[in-house]
Amino acid sequence: MTASSDRILPGVALMIAFCVLAPLLDVCAKLASATIPVGQITGARFLVQAALMLPVVALMGTGWRMSRRMAGLVALRAIFLILSTYSFVAAVTVMPIADALAIAFVEPFILLILGRILFGDEVGPRRIAASIVGFGGALLVIQPSLMAFGLVALWPLGTAVFFAFYMLVTRQMSRGMHPVSMQFHTALAGVLLLVPVLAWGHAAGAPTLTLVYPDGMVWAFLFGVGFWASTSHMCMTYALKFAPSATLAPLHYLEIVAAVGLGYLVFGDFPNLLTWAGIATIAASGLYIIHRERLSARVLPTPAPAP
Repeated sequence: MTASSDRILPGVALMIAFCVLAPLLDVCAKLASATIPVGQITGARFLVQAALMLPVVALMGTGWRMSRRMAGLVALRAIFLILSTYSFVAAVTVMPIADALAIAFVEPFILLILGRILFGDEVGPRRIAASIVGFGGALLVIQPSLMAFGLVALWPLGTAVFFAFYMLVTRQMSRGMHPVSMQFHTALAGVLLLVPVLAWGHAAGAPTLTLVYPDGMVWAFLFGVGFWASTSHMCMTYALKFAPSATLAPLHYLEIVAAVGLGYLVFGDFPNLLTWAGIATIAASGLYIIHRERLSARVLPTPAPAP
């Protein structure tokens, strides 16, 4: 076994761990949503994540200071993650987790288009066509969900859009901040941003922003939201350290499989045939885009050697 495969295999294992653990966050959020408002669940994710990441950052010594520009990017990243989390929690309070996740998986297509618009990334007609097909797959999931659950079925699209912007900000920050430090500072910024919002919402009596005292096992569900968010994203962070993103990206679709299994085991939810068709279409379109990205990377011209 080569040194290269010795590094790639742990990366693959950690990525699979992410795909299995990340839906546990959604399960905890859905269980908590029976008695806890969406805003409070969102706040719990950031509060627990910040508390768990604090000793990790302290032990690693990744640094606390940052430039004004980087602080602004951290705040912006936190805002997009808050909106993405809120949108998804609002969806799974009513919808099956697998349905909501399948719709949210149009995020790579949105990211592709935003990269072209904002950064001038090269996007060929085949990848554009695959994105359109992927959106068509999302519609296959949205249509029955819209009839069954109403406009709440559109919340996962909000998750996809906000998470795409979150990834673009992350792209700008990646060279200037350690990934672990980035997670901690984003969680801390999320707490600082959400405290006044939730205080206002509670005082104003806004249904989704009021604060409710958790009872019994609900404490464990709220802790689980932050714990599984922290654990799963740490797995992804270190997976990308061991293996290239092109190798790991196709594995991300295993998250839908895990979400289907957990949704069935915990809530008795199982996708119907139309939803399965939509999931298959989204996954196939995403895998095709990953394939095209790999081909494009291979044919990039290499600089000529100096004379």
